[in-house]
Amino acid sequence: MQRHPGVIAIFGFLSGVASFVLVDRQAGLAKVLALVLLISWLWLIMENVLRERIAARFGFELPRPLLRYATQMIHQESLFFVLPFFFITTTWNSSQALFSGLLAAAALVSITDPLYYKWLAPRRWIFLAYHTLALFAVMLTALPIIFKLNTTQSYQYSLAAAVLLSFPSLFSIITVRKWWRGLLLVGLTLAIGAVGWVTRTWVPPATLWLTEVAITTEFDNQNRSPGEGIDSLTVSQLRSSGIYAYTAINAPRGLDERIYHVWEHNGRELERIALDIHGGREKGYRAWTHKKNFPQDVEGDWEIQVLTDAGQMIGVLRFEVTADGSAPANSSKEAEQPPADVQEPATAPESAPETETQTDSAEEPATEAEPQAEEAQQADQPSTPAGN
Repeated sequence: MQRHPGVIAIFGFLSGVASFVLVDRQAGLAKVLALVLLISWLWLIMENVLRERIAARFGFELPRPLLRYATQMIHQESLFFVLPFFFITTTWNSSQALFSGLLAAAALVSITDPLYYKWLAPRRWIFLAYHTLALFAVMLTALPIIFKLNTTQSYQYSLAAAVLLSFPSLFSIITVRKWWRGLLLVGLTLAIGAVGWVTRTWVPPATLWLTEVAITTEFDNQNRSPGEGIDSLTVSQLRSSGIYAYTAINAPRGLDERIYHVWEHNGRELERIALDIHGGREKGYRAWTHKKNFPQDVEGDWEIQVLTDAGQMIGVLRFEVTADGSAPANSSKEAEQPPADVQEPATAPESAPETETQTDSAEEPATEAEPQAEEAQQADQPSTPAGN
């Protein structure tokens, strides 16, 4: 290993790619890989305690360079393990690119010995912060796979663990000799947690990603498949047929998640529609919203953000409304749209439950302040077992 230090990084990256594919196919090996990483992190946290116990019981101390090398291997495998998950789920034209870029930079540091041993390792507080970042990313990826926690729960537990681990790092900087320094230490620790929660939209949901998206004016309710995708339409076209925002979201089997379609017009939020999805379907759980009533001024840029319950962005759908007399609706050519041959099974689910905001057949009553209505609908998992 010492002669080929990059082997661990390559192994970690390949195991991450393999686990990503296996999670998509619901194979149990992905859970084993994630569980092994969590166990290795527990060992890393208790490094000093274990070192003392071994010295007391067996009469010799483990060489610190050996432990440091083992720590580096864990960092390498962990960071390269999570990179495929975050890279595929990142919305790159958003603030999520900063977090994923930070993970990529941390992974590169782990395989660059001069940076890792001469710059990172000697600086205890930076090293602990680095360690905390890696554990945070691993937990975000592993918790939904192993324990079926939804994205909000996974983020809360991961953030709590990161805050607890940040305490030793701060303790090494702030010497608690007076009572106010103790308050400062606690305050900074809580501040880290608050910042982590406020900036949660910067963190991609590691186990949720869009497999198919469409903005369309037509929808096949029997087969639950969208019509031809568009990226622009005129005002009269919009008002005559309304518009569908269709998403298929991949999630681990057994995971129940509430997502939101947030409709925005020229940067102003108009509607926030809740939809419940269930993981396990290979081509993604299908959910869509159909907007039929609009404000008086509809020209401009429209955006539908697909968010988790915690506010993390899964993806964005965009279209433009132009004045009448402009070019007709154009077919969408966005890179995020999967190839046209990706089709849903013809088998319809047993039932299509209502959303909280709208039934399948009736419009929501208009409010006095702003007469708008929504038809929002979601597709159940197929009634047949996995493998459709």
